[in-house]
Amino acid sequence: MAEERIQKILSRWGVASRRHAEQLMLAGKVQINGKTVLELGAKADADSDDIRVVGHHIRKPSEAVYLALHKPKGCVTTTYDPEHRQTVMEFVKAVKERIYPIGRLDYHSEGLLLFTNDGDFANAILSAKNKVAKIYEVKVNGKLSPEQIEAFEKGIPLHGRRTAPARIRLLRHADNPWYEVELYEGRTNQIRVMFQYLGLLVEKLRRTRIGFLDLGDLPPTGFRYLTPQEVIRFRKILRLDKQ
Repeated sequence: MAEERIQKILSRWGVASRRHAEQLMLAGKVQINGKTVLELGAKADADSDDIRVVGHHIRKPSEAVYLALHKPKGCVTTTYDPEHRQTVMEFVKAVKERIYPIGRLDYHSEGLLLFTNDGDFANAILSAKNKVAKIYEVKVNGKLSPEQIEAFEKGIPLHGRRTAPARIRLLRHADNPWYEVELYEGRTNQIRVMFQYLGLLVEKLRRTRIGFLDLGDLPPTGFRYLTPQEVIRFRKILRLDKQ
């Protein structure tokens, strides 16, 4: 097999996202054939080179795994937390394969979260060009005006860059109403920051759907494997089998 960038190999094999793989490389935690790799442009042959991360020999996963978790509030979406908070990995300990979460839900948010060891699948889900919709139910401490709804949907300034067009509709009338929000990007704390920009605070946030996949009746901390039909449908939408 031809050589390819190391971060791409680590991502495809489910060791880490490409970004995290690059961080591991820059920290000197990746070795190829006994030599520490520090350059992000370094390449390796996935079939013949000895690849190690933090001293552990890395092998190609024997089977691709795809599962859905109902993330509860009060945990972080990461494989390891330096502050020793509870992570979402606590709820998938029964899975023998090495997997990692696709994207993030913040500490105070809950809902649908996907896991895999298929790096190409994870990158395709997260890629803005594939326009995979993420649907959220959001409770806030006040009602948006028609002008604010228009601003929300057109996009607001966030960290120097305007958010992509979104959709929002009122789900429940109340002093503290619920809205349904549809996004095609997933920037850090995006929904909370968007409402805050418009003068409102998010009280509760739950992701209910990713693409066609619904959270359904999956209980908090519960997970299930995606069916073969669901995986095939995702791969067709993401055009993975045409690459």
